[in-house]
Amino acid sequence: MTLSIRLAHVHDLDALAPLFDAYRQFYGQAPDLSRARAFLAERFAHHESLILLAERDGAAVGFTQLYPLFSSVRTARVYLLNDLFVAASARRAGVARALLTAAAEHARALGAAGLSLSTALDNAPAQALYESLGWVRDRQFCEYSLAL
Repeated sequence: MTLSIRLAHVHDLDALAPLFDAYRQFYGQAPDLSRARAFLAERFAHHESLILLAERDGAAVGFTQLYPLFSSVRTARVYLLNDLFVAASARRAGVARALLTAAAEHARALGAAGLSLSTALDNAPAQALYESLGWVRDRQFCEYSLAL
């Protein structure tokens, strides 16, 4: 089986939307394929994110979505790796590792100074994967959010 990772384009919406909808369901959201598709279509239309698509033998099996940000302190572009999802049928086969590696390579090629992500405190498998790829857990800053 051949795995490939490539930058997704708007014409990939039909392959991406079911994966994105499954990703949202994983985080407790109700199934809503049309909402997932519309959200991704808007990101493409406004050039607001980069999506890397994983395909195994031509079938979409995973994705990661990067949002561009800027670091004022570093005076540089950085990317937030906000979404990472692998279909259940493709898990434990190196797809997430390949997506993370491709995301780092793509961001580096675009001149980014770094990538950031967050994950659940109890998501030990993901944390182990990130750390095996050189990601460093922040021990200096706390992260806060404000729901609006």
